[in-house]
Amino acid sequence: MTDNGTTPLRVAVVEDQPLFRSMLEHTLSRTAGLQVVAAVGTAAEAARRLRPGTVDCVIMDIDLPDGNGIALGVTLRRKMPELGILLLSAHDAMDLLLDLPADVAAGWGYLSKTSSTSEEVLVNAVRAAAVGKTVLDPQLLARVTPRAGSDVARLTDRQYEVLRLLASGLSNAGIGERLGITEKSVQNHVNAMYATLGIDADPQRNPRVTAALRLLEETGPVG
Repeated sequence: MTDNGTTPLRVAVVEDQPLFRSMLEHTLSRTAGLQVVAAVGTAAEAARRLRPGTVDCVIMDIDLPDGNGIALGVTLRRKMPELGILLLSAHDAMDLLLDLPADVAAGWGYLSKTSSTSEEVLVNAVRAAAVGKTVLDPQLLARVTPRAGSDVARLTDRQYEVLRLLASGLSNAGIGERLGITEKSVQNHVNAMYATLGIDADPQRNPRVTAALRLLEETGPVG
């Protein structure tokens, strides 16, 4: 399900730290178009309460007291193929998204708890994950650079900038607004970026997801 302005996007929070869980629940509950349907602290409780037809996106900590958030996410996704999953961690663990099984690789996001993530970034990431996009932490993306010899390193500065914003979950309209260019110009940059990265229009694969994962795969920390 997507948030179409009339049907609330149903969100669950799986976070073992009570204060942080409460903060997430409060922030999301007062956001128009979102409805928090569960806020739990363990993998076992999440597995018990989150059933098909009850939730559209889950925000979960990677490190849970009784299990791993990624393993829980894989289990939930196989029961609910359209479920969006937004991972949270106190560490930079974005690379873990590269190890996801192929059948559940789309619709995952990653935000760091320590990168001063804003409410806007959080809500945008929830909405993007819920519609099958791969969303990466924009603060962490700002600290990486393309690896020498990679296809990402062949992108122009503007194409690379567009790719980072795309991987942050922004739409073409959002990217255009951020860069001060038209949506058509953004699409032209996206098309050129896809060509350089060899991303085709396979209807079985979301090219924006593929592009985000390529960015993750072919970059590393600055310095």
